[in-house]
Amino acid sequence: MEIGNFFNLLKKYRNIIIIIPLVFVIISFFLVKNLPDVYESHAEIATGIIDASRHLLDKDATANVQEQQVDREFSNLIAIMKLKKLIDQVSYSLMIHDLSSNTPFRKPSKELLEMRPYERDAALAILKNKFARLQPLSVYDKTENSIIELLRSMKYDERSMMKDLVIARDESSDFISVSYDSENPQLSAFLVNTLCKQFIDYYTQSVKQNESNAVNFLSNLLEEKRKALSEKTGELQQYKIQNGVLNLDEQSKAIFGQIMVYNDKKLQADKDAISYQGAIDAIDRKFTPDDRKYVEALTNKYNQAIISTQEQLHILEDQYVRSGFNNKYKVELDSLQSQLASQINLSSDKYITNPLVAKDDQIKQKLTLEVSRDLAKYSVKSINGELANLNAKFARLVPFDAKVKTYDFDIDIAGKEYLDVLNKYNETNLRSNFSIKLIQVEIAVPDVAQPSKKMLLIILSFVGSLFACIFWLFILFYIDDTIKTPAELVNKTQLPLLGYLNKIQGETLDLRKLWDVEHRDKMKTFKELLRSIRFEIDQELRGEKVLAITSIEATEGKTLLAISLAYSYSMINKKVLLIDGNFNHPTISGTAQPQVYVEDFFKSSSYGQDISSITTTVIGNRGSDVTLLEIGDEAFAKNRFDELRTKYDVIIIDTAPLTALNKSKEWMLFSNKTIAVFEANKKLTNTQKQHVAYLKGLENRFAGWVLNKTDYNNQHK
Repeated sequence: MEIGNFFNLLKKYRNIIIIIPLVFVIISFFLVKNLPDVYESHAEIATGIIDASRHLLDKDATANVQEQQVDREFSNLIAIMKLKKLIDQVSYSLMIHDLSSNTPFRKPSKELLEMRPYERDAALAILKNKFARLQPLSVYDKTENSIIELLRSMKYDERSMMKDLVIARDESSDFISVSYDSENPQLSAFLVNTLCKQFIDYYTQSVKQNESNAVNFLSNLLEEKRKALSEKTGELQQYKIQNGVLNLDEQSKAIFGQIMVYNDKKLQADKDAISYQGAIDAIDRKFTPDDRKYVEALTNKYNQAIISTQEQLHILEDQYVRSGFNNKYKVELDSLQSQLASQINLSSDKYITNPLVAKDDQIKQKLTLEVSRDLAKYSVKSINGELANLNAKFARLVPFDAKVKTYDFDIDIAGKEYLDVLNKYNETNLRSNFSIKLIQVEIAVPDVAQPSKKMLLIILSFVGSLFACIFWLFILFYIDDTIKTPAELVNKTQLPLLGYLNKIQGETLDLRKLWDVEHRDKMKTFKELLRSIRFEIDQELRGEKVLAITSIEATEGKTLLAISLAYSYSMINKKVLLIDGNFNHPTISGTAQPQVYVEDFFKSSSYGQDISSITTTVIGNRGSDVTLLEIGDEAFAKNRFDELRTKYDVIIIDTAPLTALNKSKEWMLFSNKTIAVFEANKKLTNTQKQHVAYLKGLENRFAGWVLNKTDYNNQHK
């Protein structure tokens, strides 16, 4: 239903929807008729970012380049190309061309025509100087500011050129596309080529400068790291020379090996001494004290020789231990031990034994064991001394080792730093020689004019204006909260509806001539709708006779409905009484010129007008500031209505609107049914909702609404 209402609104304003787009089409035609042709020039720049053939030396470095990184590089190049300093270079070039050429790209502007020759020469010199130095014009300098205004007048300024300049990457390719539209093909080609050249020169210079700075920095850093490494190495060498350190690892290993050998020898000597002593003790236990005395008394001179040989053997044993068990001393030791064995044998041969006990062999064995024991004990002493000396040497190497390791660690760190810087230097130096170079692979040339967009602009103006009209009407329809149809009135008030009446065309309505023959066609639809309302009222009255007609506001059409209903009932041969109960605006009284007035008829006094003398069909009022119950009391008014019911078939009361409060409500006290008139295309305000609540309070006494002045019937048809 809402969509249908919107289309009805469009139908209502169809003339506006047609006229406005046509006006826009006509205006657009005259505006675009003199538009110049557009010439586009196009150039391509190869970046080499994703071109594998230009990354042969650093293929591994570019193998894992992400698409996002590639997009950032292209975005960076495009941003550089749009820098104001580069656009200014193009502006300077265009202006220099127009000032120095007989065939300028554009027609001279007013500012250019007003310049004197010397001013043109001065401007040309300034532009050439700024172009060579890549400097912007200053707005604070009067002369340069005038040149800025000159560029604007010729539309050579940055803002004007950027409107028609398109710089973008060609899809996912390695190329940057540059195009420009203008009214002159030579201008388009010149601008694009100049911008490409300035961009390539600027970018190449910037890259080379950055690479040169990086290489110089890394070269200086490399020299510093080399010096630091040399200093650390020299400190280590000087420390080794001062402390006599050759190779701490080898020295410590050799000393540790000697310590382990001496420890083994010591363990073996301790073991031998203990075993020899045990054997001697076992032999001693076999001898009695007298036997020992006898033996010792006869062997003193032989023992002296054995002791002397033992001392020599001890000295040689000590030298053998100190030499690190050199085989040279081993031969001498073996010779002395043989000599000692001979002396021991001689001593045993000279023993004078007890003839009662045969113990020669045991005495000989004991002497041999004593000698071996003494040698083992003395070798332990020598070994302990040498172990102490070796341990002291080993302990002396520990601080040297710690210091040397500190130097080695510093040298290792310095060496790694040096190698890192060296690798970075070599890589940077290599890339600086084979860095990416921008190349303009396609030169912009003057081209033919682009297809005309004049017809497209005209069509767009028509479509745009049509859409604007429809959109504006939709906004009006969307925010429109007025009641236009009977269904909307019922939904918003939740009260029943008796019918609706169409709006009668005409500036003014003459109620006395409304039903004349000349208004028959105009009133045809109105009469049909009125008959329907009359039928619904009869169904509500059900034999009752008094009907009150009211409205929320004045001028909603309740008086017309009251008169029309009275006329309609009279057409079906019913005796009708029409009472003008609107004291504020007695319209019916002024139209009908009644003979009986409410002020006289309902006056509760002995002089009240007799009902039997009433023959009129209209009771009017004089429009005084009174109410019904102020004229007569309620009981008298009720009696009067009872008397009127006996004389008339239908009694219609045109009351004041509900905004008059009790002036309308007092009449409703005596009516059997009440109907309310609501004017279409009006809102139901919050203030009016309290009057709707009052009508709801009437319950069965309220017959329903009549929607007046609506176009719903015509739209429905």
